[in-house]
Amino acid sequence: ILLIVADDLGWGELGCQGNPQIPTPHIDSIAMHGTRFTNGYVTGTYCSPTRAALMTGRYQNRFGHEFNPGPAEQAVANFGLPLSETTFPQRLKAAGYVTGMFGKWHLGYQPEFHPLKRGFDEFFGFLGGAHSYVDAAADRANPIQRGTATVEKVDYTTEAFAREAVGFIERNRRAPWMVYLPFNAVHAPLQAPEKYLKRFATITDEKRRTFAAMLSAMDDAIGTVLTKLAELKLEENTLVFFISDNGGPTPSITSGNGPLRGFKSQTWEGGIRVAWLVQWKGKLPAGRVDDRPVIQLDILPTALAAAGVAVKPEWKLDGVNLLPYLRGEDSAAPHQALFWRFGAQM
Repeated sequence: ILLIVADDLGWGELGCQGNPQIPTPHIDSIAMHGTRFTNGYVTGTYCSPTRAALMTGRYQNRFGHEFNPGPAEQAVANFGLPLSETTFPQRLKAAGYVTGMFGKWHLGYQPEFHPLKRGFDEFFGFLGGAHSYVDAAADRANPIQRGTATVEKVDYTTEAFAREAVGFIERNRRAPWMVYLPFNAVHAPLQAPEKYLKRFATITDEKRRTFAAMLSAMDDAIGTVLTKLAELKLEENTLVFFISDNGGPTPSITSGNGPLRGFKSQTWEGGIRVAWLVQWKGKLPAGRVDDRPVIQLDILPTALAAAGVAVKPEWKLDGVNLLPYLRGEDSAAPHQALFWRFGAQM
């Protein structure tokens, strides 16, 4: 199971979503070899709530995880994904999977909420909501960690997270594995190495040029992971998902939501509708576009079904196993209704 999450990526920014300005061939290949849901949604309008629902397969409002915590030094001490909730990797570990996470957590700062305590065997990333891409020591309250040890140097987080994921896959190639790869790209701060900036010399707006470079870097990083799957001949045994955690915050980083109204932190379509791609070569049809509404809650039960894990009613999952819909065995809509609640709305 390979679960890739982009951060603050607007609905309209990928090549497969209609953007000709920033090539994203590797992400687009997931759509080309699988299904692109044009009405793919997430339950949160911003980072932490979406991730809480993704990790549980349950609406985050059911367990009181409706809002972001703020920076580490400002968050309430008990902020975190409630310990009463069972996580995605915990479900898979019970089925014999080895699990690794490489990237942004944002589901608790205290030791009891750490990824290594919530089902992951390996962790390389940071616990907060944002981080410098180039300076590991930029935020001492929210350090980059390997396991629980602080990492003092990093070249570029986008590349580093992909390298760590590739190493994990190589080490565990003969075992059933889950990789959770939540990039901090393309979240602020806008930072990109010169080698990526050079690709977009014709973009005169500096903010937009840096955003384009960051997205291109993330596409390359995803390509690194997908290439490794092919090298290890694991493509037909790997279910791949790609989503964003919410819509783009266009004014701050230029991440655009195409024709959709609204932005990140709003319950308009631009805040909750995202690029939503799934691939399983040899097992699911390729090159399909599906306009039926789906949501990130569906990823967990779909992955469990692929892994041969039976969902129990007492888990009270809100997501749906999409495999029958992806295979063309069920032409109905996976959901009768989807729901959002996000505090007071103006």
